[in-house]
Amino acid sequence: MHPLLKIFFTGMVVSFIGSLPLGTLNIAAMQISVSDGVMAAMLFSVGSLLVEIIYVRISLVAMDWIRKQEKLLKALEWVTLVIVLALAFSSFYAAMHPKVEKNFVLDSPLPKFVLGMVMCAVNPVQIPFWFGWSTVLFTKKVLLPRNDHYNSYIFGIGLGTFIGNCVFIFGGLLIATRINNNQHILNWVVGGIFALTALIQAWRMWRHKGAVHKLEHPEEVTHHIEEQYEKIEEGFEKITHHDKGDEN
Repeated sequence: MHPLLKIFFTGMVVSFIGSLPLGTLNIAAMQISVSDGVMAAMLFSVGSLLVEIIYVRISLVAMDWIRKQEKLLKALEWVTLVIVLALAFSSFYAAMHPKVEKNFVLDSPLPKFVLGMVMCAVNPVQIPFWFGWSTVLFTKKVLLPRNDHYNSYIFGIGLGTFIGNCVFIFGGLLIATRINNNQHILNWVVGGIFALTALIQAWRMWRHKGAVHKLEHPEEVTHHIEEQYEKIEEGFEKITHHDKGDEN
């Protein structure tokens, strides 16, 4: 496989898998798709992934600078906690008041594209995640310090994140259809997810296991990532061997 294709698909696969666990942004996209439609959710997702790839691009060339921004990262952790708590409260409020169909945080006057950018920008979780993956890929010589590698990597990440968000966007619509568009039921479920996310965020902050800790102790992140990369590498090898077999 061509090196640029390999780094593109690696970024796409990693980003797609990383987008699947329940989180603030993908659940918000799901809720927006149900309350405001697919296009609004798509705009929200594009806004969030744009900030994500900007973060990745900066981390590739300025990680030492990012590591020194401890106070900023801690402040962003508190901002994220407040936003998630507000999302949980507004979802529970909408669930208890049937006439209120929308989450008032997500129904802000901001355009959905801008809302996605803002919510992603204040969420520092992706910084240690992509720092860990980039470190491993540099170590494995898969990702090289070249602009063509960086661009291929970032395009793959953007596509993977978008596909992952689409799973939640269309999955949310399917769930809404299955429960006969009973919005209050979905609001209870989404509120519960946001509340659980807030508890996990608070626990990590209390135990000092947040983004700052992960950047200060990258070995805790990269060890697990190396195991995941080996599985991805095995998948690429199987695809390559299969293609060669077809040619023969």
